[in-house]
Amino acid sequence: MLQKAPRRTRERILELSLRLFNEFGEPNITTTVIAEEMNISPGNLYYHFRNKDDIVNSIFSQFEAEIERILTVPDGRRSNIEDVWLYLHLMFELIWRYRFFYRDLNDLLSRNRKLELHFKQILAHKIKVAKQLCEDLRSEQSMEASDVAIDAMATNMVVVATYWLSYEYVRNPRKYTEQQSMADALARGCYQVLSQIGPYLRGETSVLFQKLSEEYLKKLK
Repeated sequence: MLQKAPRRTRERILELSLRLFNEFGEPNITTTVIAEEMNISPGNLYYHFRNKDDIVNSIFSQFEAEIERILTVPDGRRSNIEDVWLYLHLMFELIWRYRFFYRDLNDLLSRNRKLELHFKQILAHKIKVAKQLCEDLRSEQSMEASDVAIDAMATNMVVVATYWLSYEYVRNPRKYTEQQSMADALARGCYQVLSQIGPYLRGETSVLFQKLSEEYLKKLK
């Protein structure tokens, strides 16, 4: 039992820190604030984490493990438009759960070498997966696009997804924490990313894409 207590406290610190970083922005939260919210002494906090960067890095490790699972493309078959749609849903839900990384991205990367290196790898992996999804659609003759166009699409999809929450925050900062408002914002993000490939789709896939898009747009009205 004595061995489990520190682990439980550590997990609670990470959960609380993630919530505070998401709600108020990582630069605005100190270890003192976290300790006060936890109702523990700063010394107790430092027993588990050396400093705030240690907390941030631990949360990032959780995020990295989850995003690696999402970025695993199905084996044994080529992806279809519904796979792309599901992939984007899962990606945006994960981005929302760890949204402070994306909202405070530039500030975090400028002072945290680990995040700088690992986030570059995540972006490269995202582009690779987006490219593979597009190539699968082309192989199934559901998409008509050159290699150059697919490279551009994959990059644009990742750029939009990465900075979408920053855009939504600038667009309407007072509603950034409202659940319904942000649910709509994430839906708009999915649509904006998918709109990158819409003009290149052909046949039944294009028809299905239009149907899915119309259903999405109705929900946003």
